[in-house]
Amino acid sequence: MPWSSLFQPVERLSAEQGLEDWYGRLLASLGGTPAPFELALVGGLRAATPGLAFLAGYQAALRVLWPAAPWTAGALCVTENRSTRPADMNTRIYGLYVSGRKDFVTAAECADWLLVAAREEAADESPRLALGVVRQGAPGVRIEPLPALPLMPDIGHARLHLDQAQGERLAGDGWDDYVKPFRTLEDLHVLTAVTAWLSGVGRECAWPEPLLLRLQALLAGCAEVARQAPSAATTHLLLAGLFAEQQALAGELDAALAAGPAHWAGLWQRDQGLLRIAEAARSKRLEKARRIVAGC
Repeated sequence: MPWSSLFQPVERLSAEQGLEDWYGRLLASLGGTPAPFELALVGGLRAATPGLAFLAGYQAALRVLWPAAPWTAGALCVTENRSTRPADMNTRIYGLYVSGRKDFVTAAECADWLLVAAREEAADESPRLALGVVRQGAPGVRIEPLPALPLMPDIGHARLHLDQAQGERLAGDGWDDYVKPFRTLEDLHVLTAVTAWLSGVGRECAWPEPLLLRLQALLAGCAEVARQAPSAATTHLLLAGLFAEQQALAGELDAALAAGPAHWAGLWQRDQGLLRIAEAARSKRLEKARRIVAGC
């Protein structure tokens, strides 16, 4: 892990030419095939906005989830009608074909490949998910852009429509092997990227050294948790500790940003809520992890 990146001058990448171009330039700057944690860390450092840092962390998490993924950008498509429960899904996979609709696809405009959670059980069986891979632009695949959100407006979202789209079924169970662990992988790598973004801003703006040191320690903790199995109860306990540490820095971060250029403070005020995405789900995982570790 090239930790020296944290202490070198930051050349930020903006996204005037679109997210696909931004991600391509980020990969080029990293030599094309970085390890996922490096992608999140350096992507966060080089991001011009917290939203772009989020995108780097999101792509890094996808690389951990599917190590054989192409190096182009991708997306995980799960949500239907505001739910991620298998029983609430109508999208189906039949052999090599996927049909259905996904209502909230992150950064769909730059995603070359789409991981689609789809049901595959027979009529008399309990819901069972598989994960199919389809390519944007292929027959039967249509992206419907959605209006920008107040949070991270530079990272678009879309609805995905699939009509007998030909794809590939990934090995394993769609829920246990993909959808469920991705929640943890995304939380960790997005936290890494956003903390790296803050660290880069802090060095540029000469924040107090104790704050910069604590941000570095938080990143070191993220690196250790990234080595753990995402489904392990102990991993959820450790991850909860990282988020608690980040939250404990909130007052110092706000003060440091308020004392510096208004540009950075405005971006953080707009987008800091991205670290609270899925907060309720993390809380449930933490409570379950406590019970498991306690043997209850």
